[in-house]
Amino acid sequence: MSATLPNRVEEAPGFVARDRAQHPAAFTPGYKSTFLRAPKQALLSFDATLSERTGPAFGHNMLGELDNDLIVNYAKPGEQALGPRIVVHGHIIDENARPVPNVLVEFWQANASGRYRHKKEGYQAPLDPNFGGFGRTITDENGYYWFRTIQPGPYPWPNGVNDWRPAHIHFSIFGTGFAQRLISQMYFEGDPMVQICPIVNTISDPDAIDRLVARLDMNNTIPMDLRAYRFDMVLRGRRSTFFENKKEGN
Repeated sequence: MSATLPNRVEEAPGFVARDRAQHPAAFTPGYKSTFLRAPKQALLSFDATLSERTGPAFGHNMLGELDNDLIVNYAKPGEQALGPRIVVHGHIIDENARPVPNVLVEFWQANASGRYRHKKEGYQAPLDPNFGGFGRTITDENGYYWFRTIQPGPYPWPNGVNDWRPAHIHFSIFGTGFAQRLISQMYFEGDPMVQICPIVNTISDPDAIDRLVARLDMNNTIPMDLRAYRFDMVLRGRRSTFFENKKEGN
């Protein structure tokens, strides 16, 4: 990752209203939080403001050397996070398979026991003192990103009597304007808990769910060290990755 990436304040392309036909219904009884979060009034649409189209812009030179290494970026000197070690990598592309360079990719997750480092965390699994659970990186000229981390564990959540979230990693992608932020989650190939997750099951399209699953990539593992998972993200188009706050229509 180059330290000389430009930090320009550019005007972002026009923001397109999200296509709500591609999203789950706001009220989904199987996902208990929607009882409180679903809108009760008619939705209003506002045009993007000048500040949304032009800034604030992220300073690429603010990234730390270890920001994309969650195994050590929170650890004490000489120590490392505990759990199955993996590398997650992939490309961010547009609907025409063109790379999207110089975008900020953030990621956060639970530790190997399925616990987040959060003061309101209710799960009693142990914390790892050497794992912070957050990192970030910038895509290169080919739209490529990668980071090292620990494979997160599943965890229970107070939705139903016995609901669990499958192991997952959260992603946030920033474009050229601050309002261009897309948020999604990545699941792991072969995890049977994906199929029974109430949040995942708010998505009616099986192909859209499949595009949220990272594939085991044995060709890019590091022997005796890290397994690799590949997760490509498509920003728009018919094969787009499912984003929770997607601004683009399909």
